[in-house]
Amino acid sequence: MDKQFDLIIRKGTVVLIDQVCRLDIGIQGGKIAALGENLVCSEHTPVYDAEHLHILPGMVDAHVHFNEPALGHWEGFTTGSSALAAGGCTTYIDMPLNGIPPTVRLSALERKLEAAEGHSLVDYALWGGLVPGNIGNLQELAEAGVIGFKAFMSCPGGEGEDIFTEVDDLTLYEGMKEIARLGLVLALHAESEEIVSKLAAKAQEEGRRGALDFVATRPIAAELEAVNRALFYAEQTGCKLHFVHISSAEAVQAITVAKGKGLNVTVETCPHYLVLTSADLERLGPVAKCAPPLRTSEDQARLWAEVADGRLDILASDHSPCPTHMKRGDFFEAWGGISGAQSSLELMLDEGFLRRDMPLPKLSRMLSLEPAKRFGLYPRKGAIAIGADADLALVDMKLSYSLQESDLLYRHKHSPYVGKSFGCRVKATFLRGIKVYELGEGVMEKAEGAWVRPTEVFGGESGG
Repeated sequence: MDKQFDLIIRKGTVVLIDQVCRLDIGIQGGKIAALGENLVCSEHTPVYDAEHLHILPGMVDAHVHFNEPALGHWEGFTTGSSALAAGGCTTYIDMPLNGIPPTVRLSALERKLEAAEGHSLVDYALWGGLVPGNIGNLQELAEAGVIGFKAFMSCPGGEGEDIFTEVDDLTLYEGMKEIARLGLVLALHAESEEIVSKLAAKAQEEGRRGALDFVATRPIAAELEAVNRALFYAEQTGCKLHFVHISSAEAVQAITVAKGKGLNVTVETCPHYLVLTSADLERLGPVAKCAPPLRTSEDQARLWAEVADGRLDILASDHSPCPTHMKRGDFFEAWGGISGAQSSLELMLDEGFLRRDMPLPKLSRMLSLEPAKRFGLYPRKGAIAIGADADLALVDMKLSYSLQESDLLYRHKHSPYVGKSFGCRVKATFLRGIKVYELGEGVMEKAEGAWVRPTEVFGGESGG
């Protein structure tokens, strides 16, 4: 008797955890029900021909800023998740800052969930925040389903009364003790505020306000000092750490040493540190400004060596959008964040696989498997395997194109990658077996994305 499927994706080149092979994927009830050659099905079963396509697990982007509630006019769940769907990402984890109020207490989490419900094209999880004065709120956020907590060791910027502020050392230490008790992960923006703020003030006083002047105020030493300080506190408290957007090989090496000592720590970098340099910042202007800043080509080569040697755990976009007018003018005043979420998967396949011949399972591990594992979303997310959600990115590895503003689905159509040539392109994206994007057709009108919560905390289940 024919096995019943809701959909078969036929003859794709499938990227599994440890190998790449030509397979059919049988989907039933939103899950992967079968993997094999020439799967037999009913004559009425829909079939998607993927004979000339690679099929990867949908990217799990652990680091995006969609800015709701209240700042959806910068980027909201609808536009942000649409861009992710077009880029082959099927799950994202939204950061707690930039929204007003930031997600540092239960009432703020509830407001963010209200803003997201019915408006996300793909699935989402949420970070809580650690800021001075909210350690007593961390348990209620954990019980409500955040996947972990985010803190800044340098000033994140912003104005007003209800903003996300950086942690002092005591808040960091005491917060780590509480987060360790709760069994969650603390994600850290690691730059020394003492170093970067004083260097920035000095540069501006002296009238040095260009691209490389900005870069010089946020040296690798500031990143490395903060990383080592946080690792020391983690050793004292037993807190699980995740370092976001690490920009230097030196910091990766320090984290690798800590792993060797038994610390529970992971490290993330972003596509922009692997494909753009400080010379590009000078050429492109504030559209490529971020913190930590883009580094030299020599620094980038050393970071790629760390990636190639398997010492980077996670690749994430750190999509930090804003209205276009905020990315113009003075480098110290312009908004520091890169709009890049739509391009992350294609950037890494183009640069890592097509140009550097990095194995696809290795790239997929950093893009999908490891973020899903680290933040409690695996085995539902992160891999093409029986029983997992049918979250799939179908990519044409021979379809070259040049990214244009008109291709971008962000609310504000700016990105440092506009004009860049890619050697591959996402052809289609499936979320739990439902096609949410097709090249030439765009994204689907109905938002099918759902909130997913970690499976390992408080004995809970990953939500739907």
